[in-house]
Amino acid sequence: MEYDLVEQASYEHIKTILLDCVNDDVVNCYSLENFDVAKSVLIKEKLVGKTVQLLDEDDYVLQQVTSKKREVADGEVEFSDRQLAVIKALEKVFNHCKREGIKVIGYSDELVAYPANCNDQEQASEFCLEINTSETYKGA
Repeated sequence: MEYDLVEQASYEHIKTILLDCVNDDVVNCYSLENFDVAKSVLIKEKLVGKTVQLLDEDDYVLQQVTSKKREVADGEVEFSDRQLAVIKALEKVFNHCKREGIKVIGYSDELVAYPANCNDQEQASEFCLEINTSETYKGA
């Protein structure tokens, strides 16, 4: 089912609508103010399975937020969804390093960066900068 918030609504009114929604219901907001309030209700009330959309005057979706419960992973065996997101972000950082001409190498228990245009490893060590890995890197 869809609910439309056309006029300016109070926090309590939006909260009531979102609490009455069942999973997969959609609340359409036609003002950024209502959309922001609805997002804050989702977060503060920890509602799951609700979708809030910001629509323009032609009912085109400008922004959309769907609340969901975090997946709990078996910490011994697999990564959680947040851990996977962090790994993806780390991969993007390494991609940026490549584009900016930075290489990363592991020395014992430290990770260092050096300019990619240094072909000689001995020369590269002169320009190396140790990377603060917050104790997450352990050399093999």
